[in-house]
Amino acid sequence: QVQPVESGGGLVQAGGSLRLSCAASGSIVSINTMGWYRQAPGKQRELVARISSSGSTYYTDSVKGRFTISRDNAKNTVYLQMNSLKPEDTGVYYCNAILWSGSYRWGQGTQVTVSS
Repeated sequence: QVQPVESGGGLVQAGGSLRLSCAASGSIVSINTMGWYRQAPGKQRELVARISSSGSTYYTDSVKGRFTISRDNAKNTVYLQMNSLKPEDTGVYYCNAILWSGSYRWGQGTQVTVSS
């Protein structure tokens, strides 16, 4: 059973940086794509970035040029480097693992708060 576990959230001032990590345990070979989603208070969860098993990446428009997603297959870990953070980046960030079977797993989430 694949289980993603996030870490690295916190409080940062606008313009600052944070790096989130997501370590996946379980049957790692069953993982296809891993991604980061976020949910701001009162809003729906949205896709921030994702990376496929081949290394192809996708970013939502609002984070392009500021966030970088990367994947270390040897450590079964995906990272989200977040630079030039803005107050609107505040939210709970969730790691998502999409398996080759088509099913998916969610982490428990980590809070990111950007103060103005």
